[in-house]
Amino acid sequence: MTLEEIHGQQPMPAGHDWMQGAGTALHELLVSAQRRGCLTAGVYESAKLMNVDPDNVAFCVLAADQEDEGDIALQIHFTLIQAFCCENDIDIVRVTDVAKLAAIVGPSEDSGEPRDLHCILITNPNEEGWKDPALEKLNLFCEESRNVNDWVPTITLPE
Repeated sequence: MTLEEIHGQQPMPAGHDWMQGAGTALHELLVSAQRRGCLTAGVYESAKLMNVDPDNVAFCVLAADQEDEGDIALQIHFTLIQAFCCENDIDIVRVTDVAKLAAIVGPSEDSGEPRDLHCILITNPNEEGWKDPALEKLNLFCEESRNVNDWVPTITLPE
């Protein structure tokens, strides 16, 4: 008997439509957040922001390619970021294609050089009452994933 059977929950199939919807919602959220200036990219930049103003962080994306899986320092950073997000009720997802993420987010606006996209934070804008439908979809996706004990779900970005 599995844990899901004990609690009356059914595991969700990986190829389900809501998984594709989550990828599209993440794409929309990243574009919207960047346009509004609510996107922080980089492991160290994200850690600084979470340390200074955790209440302002609305969502976290961790990204790693296959070659990054062997990077012990990066995995330690991911573990600490995940723990911090769980402690502060910040929804978090993983992405396994940094190249697709780079195509969405693009280079740094200041220098034009590629950014560290291993960790991206979406912060709350200063606008009162701003609600992003993509963020709401992703929050629901994360909640549903936690219901089946997937605490950091992996999202596939659309082509």
